[in-house]
Amino acid sequence: MSDTIVALATPTGRSGIGVVRLSGGETLSIIRRLIDDDEKSLVQRFAHLRTIREPDSNEVIDETIVTWFKAPHSFTGEDVIEIACHGAPVVLRRVIDICLRLNARMAEPGEFSLRALANGRMNLAEAEAIRDLIDAQTVASARQAVRQLRGEFSHELQPIKDDLLDVIVVLESALEFVEDDLPETQSESVRIKLKRIVGDVEKIAGTFQAGKLIREGLRVALVGRPNVGKSSLFNALLGTDRAIVTEIAGTTRDQILERFTIDDIPVSLIDTAGLRETSDTVESIGVERSRRTMADADLVLVLLDASDSFTAEDLEIVESVEELEYKIVFNKIDISSIDNLHDKIFAKLPIPYSEFIKVSAKTGEGIDILKRAIVDPFRSEDVSSNGFLITDARHFDLLVRAGAEITHSIELLDQRRSEEIVLIGLHNALRYLGEITGETTTEDMLTRIFSTFCIGK
Repeated sequence: MSDTIVALATPTGRSGIGVVRLSGGETLSIIRRLIDDDEKSLVQRFAHLRTIREPDSNEVIDETIVTWFKAPHSFTGEDVIEIACHGAPVVLRRVIDICLRLNARMAEPGEFSLRALANGRMNLAEAEAIRDLIDAQTVASARQAVRQLRGEFSHELQPIKDDLLDVIVVLESALEFVEDDLPETQSESVRIKLKRIVGDVEKIAGTFQAGKLIREGLRVALVGRPNVGKSSLFNALLGTDRAIVTEIAGTTRDQILERFTIDDIPVSLIDTAGLRETSDTVESIGVERSRRTMADADLVLVLLDASDSFTAEDLEIVESVEELEYKIVFNKIDISSIDNLHDKIFAKLPIPYSEFIKVSAKTGEGIDILKRAIVDPFRSEDVSSNGFLITDARHFDLLVRAGAEITHSIELLDQRRSEEIVLIGLHNALRYLGEITGETTTEDMLTRIFSTFCIGK
């Protein structure tokens, strides 16, 4: 009998309802001590209005909804009780404390999902999809998590694993029963099947860049010398007055980060301190952080002032990002058109005039064009497709490893190496594919994965 775990399954803080979840061998005996009748009055999968009482003093704690999910037909495969209380933190904490006193223990991060995995209620890829669904920032990322949760990824992998296993069986049989090498016709059949398997693996892995974009989004840094309108543009892109805007140069001393979405792609927008030489200690720290942020960003927006002269500082900033992905943006076109500055400015910049982005943070002109320019370099056809996408770097890494092992085995087969040598890579590939869904895994890997989950999940 497994020990019983308890945790808050809803976010902390005040709310209309808060849910306390229990799972394990003593779940029913604990709830019997809490409610004003015994567990025999509970009908599985029905919501029951019950009074929760302090076991020692019989003091009423709350009027709650209690739902019992009987093993093995529950999320974890064990007896599960969910207690929906009024969402006062003090009430929820008190219910949990009583459960702990009655021999439950606090759940570790992701332990409910880990028990579901251990009891065969879901595979590892489906369990990870729960985390991704909770963390989803956009409709697109939530849609992909739901598809994985419903087993679509597992269903795509299964035929590949079956085909690979068929090849392994052929080679193992040849190794065991055939004294000579495989006949050329059978060897060619194995080669063709392995190449098809590699193609299938690479096709799935090839969706990762689009999937990663949907799941993790982009880091975009706004940089420029002081007072070119970075904070104003930051607010215009967000559609809210988040950053302080003044005419005083150097107002932004430290970077500000906010998240928003463009066409279902999450964007982390970072407003940085103006880049200039300064003797101000605090501002100089902000400038140094701005330079580090530029290096870590997926895209750097270099902001220039269309109403002001092009300076040596501007040119230095543009030159400093030439090794990065960047766009040059002219702000304040409501004051002065950059067309009038063509001879003075454009000849000094490393990109043609047609690639400059012209905006007015004050009037909003050009903001939609800028938003499209932010995501277009990273967008692929897969992002807007209805197909399943790989969104997890762990899955991508395992697919790449499996593909590399099979490719190496094909090379060994072409070299007429023994079946025993060829099989090493194929067994490795099958193990890597199994690690995606948890068929072959290690305790350390599970600990690492589930440590990223919510406590109550």
